[in-house]
Amino acid sequence: MSEYTAVQEPMLRYGDQIGWTCVSQTEAMQMRGGDTELYFAEVLAAQLLKLNKRVLTESECTEVMRQLRSLKPTLEGNQDALAWLRGERSIFVPSENRERNVRLIDFETPDNNLFHVTDEWRQRSAVYRNRADVVFLINGIPIAVVEAKDVNKTDGLALGVEQIRRYHNETPEMFTTAQLFGVTQLTDFFYGVTWNTNRKNLFNWKIDESTNYEQKVKTFFDRDRFLKVLQQSIIFQNKDDQLTKIVLRQHQTRAVEKVIERVHNPNKRRGLIWHTQGSGKTLTMITVAARLLRGREQTEKPTVLMVVDRNELESQLFRNITGYGITTLEVAQSKDDLEKILASDYRGLIVSMIHKFDKRPADLNTRESVVVLIDEAHRTTGGNFGNYLMAALPNATYIGFTGTPIDRLSKGDGTFKVFGKDDDQGYLDKYAISESIEDGTTVPLNYALAASELQVDRETLEREFLNLAVTEGMSDLEELNAILDRAVQLKEMMKAPERVDGIAEYIAKHFHDTVEPMGFKAFLVAVDREACALYKQALDKYLPSEYSEVVYSEDNRDSESMKTYYHTEEQEKEIRKKFINKNEQPKILIVTQKLLTGFDAPILYCMYLDKPMRDHVLLQAIARVNRPYEDEDGLVKPAGFVLDFVGIFENLEKALAFDSDEVESVIRNIDVLKEDFAK
Repeated sequence: MSEYTAVQEPMLRYGDQIGWTCVSQTEAMQMRGGDTELYFAEVLAAQLLKLNKRVLTESECTEVMRQLRSLKPTLEGNQDALAWLRGERSIFVPSENRERNVRLIDFETPDNNLFHVTDEWRQRSAVYRNRADVVFLINGIPIAVVEAKDVNKTDGLALGVEQIRRYHNETPEMFTTAQLFGVTQLTDFFYGVTWNTNRKNLFNWKIDESTNYEQKVKTFFDRDRFLKVLQQSIIFQNKDDQLTKIVLRQHQTRAVEKVIERVHNPNKRRGLIWHTQGSGKTLTMITVAARLLRGREQTEKPTVLMVVDRNELESQLFRNITGYGITTLEVAQSKDDLEKILASDYRGLIVSMIHKFDKRPADLNTRESVVVLIDEAHRTTGGNFGNYLMAALPNATYIGFTGTPIDRLSKGDGTFKVFGKDDDQGYLDKYAISESIEDGTTVPLNYALAASELQVDRETLEREFLNLAVTEGMSDLEELNAILDRAVQLKEMMKAPERVDGIAEYIAKHFHDTVEPMGFKAFLVAVDREACALYKQALDKYLPSEYSEVVYSEDNRDSESMKTYYHTEEQEKEIRKKFINKNEQPKILIVTQKLLTGFDAPILYCMYLDKPMRDHVLLQAIARVNRPYEDEDGLVKPAGFVLDFVGIFENLEKALAFDSDEVESVIRNIDVLKEDFAK
């Protein structure tokens, strides 16, 4: 059976059955007026007048058409196109002497729109001609492009993605307004956003294990769902001074919908979103805030408060929010500033660190239309700060986001008791590590133990760290460091000159022989800031000095040698920016606390771990290497890798007691894998 009869033609038929009128190739070309044109012009003009009655005259409609035809076939032009599609662009109406927003699509009443699907879409640029298999249009505007591949081709999906990339390069006009693309081979339906064809941003559409091709097409292109995606789930962000485009994944949209529903349930005021590390919790949280602030689901504009517990997380969150386009935003600068904002009954988004609630008075704002979104909820609300927060906003809805919930804390209640009490299973939504790896959202983690002579003495490790960590508990790096500060003998052993030098020599050889040839980068995680400086000095003996950089905070008690590695805020920003670029230095970052949470660097493959950790802190740290990576040169990260110089992974079940069954299924001993492979 041919590609056309098995995959392409059924897609047209299924689309027609769910309300996308099928238009023949010949008719579609006539409606466009040629292969250099983009729109079904007569359909678009008629729909403009229909959806903008008493706003647009025919001459003003002509002006809108002119502006749409002048959209640039670039990422920036596509962003502008999405703004037009969402009704966020305006035109001057002389009769009213003012600007009026123009509706290209009716999102409230889908039946007011015209949905079309056609195939063999020919697009011609000045130099190239290309042909897309299937194109979906709304009101005469191309919205999605799909490549259909022969089910018998083992590399069919890869070929389809490569074709979509080539179309972007050769005939970008095809993607001027199209927001989504798909590649299908009958058994799988992968989708992504146009102008971002990186493999890590391509997702497999799934409903359940038994979903067949017909169900996949009909659910993905369901008109109501598709309009929601177009309106709410496609995001343009400025990341590291570069514009990027993404679409929310299924687990993210599912969580967003559940949170919105919970916020409007007067009988339930708590919820826990348990999504594994690296699965995009921050973006999910920001999308919830944006949905609430747009106000379509409620009559009263809410106050949305985002709470974090780290300076770097606050900065990262602020960058993401501004890139999202949220304008009603206040960042609490101090405790008094936070109190003033909340007491003023401000309506919009507030970002604050949890410690700014310290000793704030109760009942600062007693409205019920206050929604508190808490990042890293497993540690943020522990202790007095969380108590002050909840006393200040007694009637608010509290939604916690975490990848590592905690049953108990050294201070205060555990995550499930605080946020999960309104749900029988203890959480509102869960996205597990195994699901994440299956979906390609994250990659598996492999680990290996360093040679025993490089590890620390097991008895000292047990006595000064592991036993205390079990009895006292730890939910964050501060609590971890407090335990390590008391582990005097252990730290002395770990920072012994001959040990540091031996490990540095080993790392240099391993990086040179293994990591660098693969094209990836590495973290060296040291026990404390002094150890970071010692490792930098030692590593420079075996690798060029520009290969590595130290990133740690300053302390006025530091020695002159430690001050050598201080960086200004701008210098540190530049180091981070260069690190995520495959072709720039540094290749190794030496850290102990900074960058172990919240830093997203897909190019990071290897973590040289020389800091005792366990449970949630360990899982969060090693998750730095679980981000998928693929570049245009075909470099693909197969897994993340942790090389353990402490011996923590000697007993994985003990090191990661939390959710250990699932964790053990996805964090694998590389030596065991090698043995299995050899059998």
